[in-house]
Amino acid sequence: MPKSLQLPSGYHELLQELKGRIRTAQVRAGLAVSRELVLLYWSIGRDLSQRFATEGWGSKINERLASDLQAEFPGVEGFSPRNFRYMRALAEAWPEPEILQSLIAKLPWGHNLRVLDRIKDRPTREWYLRAALEYGWSQDVLVLQIKSRLHEREGKALTNFQRELPPPESDMAEQILKDPYNFDFLTVTEAAKEREIERGLLIHLRDLLLELGRGFSFVGSQVPLTVDGQTFYIDLLFYHVRLHRYFVFELKVGAFQPEHAGKLGFYLVAVNRTMRTPVEGPSIGVLLCESRSGPIVEFALETINQPIGVSTYHVTRELPAPMQEELPTVEDLEEVVNKLRTEIETLRREPSDEG
Repeated sequence: MPKSLQLPSGYHELLQELKGRIRTAQVRAGLAVSRELVLLYWSIGRDLSQRFATEGWGSKINERLASDLQAEFPGVEGFSPRNFRYMRALAEAWPEPEILQSLIAKLPWGHNLRVLDRIKDRPTREWYLRAALEYGWSQDVLVLQIKSRLHEREGKALTNFQRELPPPESDMAEQILKDPYNFDFLTVTEAAKEREIERGLLIHLRDLLLELGRGFSFVGSQVPLTVDGQTFYIDLLFYHVRLHRYFVFELKVGAFQPEHAGKLGFYLVAVNRTMRTPVEGPSIGVLLCESRSGPIVEFALETINQPIGVSTYHVTRELPAPMQEELPTVEDLEEVVNKLRTEIETLRREPSDEG
């Protein structure tokens, strides 16, 4: 386009609209291709499974079939002996066309493979596939959530939500919280205090948000609250865009203590009075500690009239200095390995007694 051309009024608006329309069409086309690919692979796997079962085909058939199809469709990926085994596994894992249409075909082939590879029982497979579909997880995030055993941690915090929140908000809030939270991306010293762990979480904010789950938006750390001339500080403040309310996170090293709940309840009242708007729901508190006693938490929350959940968390702890000194370093281990290699090579060169 010549630079001297005068663009008519509304051109830039139309350009932006067309860009958005094209991107939407590209996404839809990509999803359609992905869906048809999964449906094709499932149908191939179903046919192979039936013939293997009824006609006694052996595994060598996969190699011949791959060779013949690659010759017919040169350059088309996916027709390999390994992929044929996955096609059979997919069809045998999900034989019903209903779940194929409603769930399996809505996710890319790679997502289905990760679940088939890493999970053996059907209910857990379905749980992760539905979560991946709902939250839009990439393959890497899906694998990360499987490794962290998210299905065993979600909704496991101890809370008073059923008493302090109306349904269905109480159920939704419970499902959002986990126990324990996995902060293994954070390495701290054995004697680390709350502020050190908090700073580490902020450095790894992306990992923290991924662990908290979809919907959490970071507001700030050490957020000041002034009440009657005194200033108090919230460890971590988040906003949940689906529940439309603040989440106040308090971080504690060691075991849960009843007074922790009282302090967090005070923070929630202050946030509701000073930050909450009329369109937002009551704020929710989350107390993160390294360990907890169920009865102590239950008794403590019984006296609190604010919605609070108590969860534990894991971090990677560095070894104490004396223990580190006792363990071999990487250089020490490399030296041992090199000595062993030298001894093995010497033995190989020496003539045997039988010679």
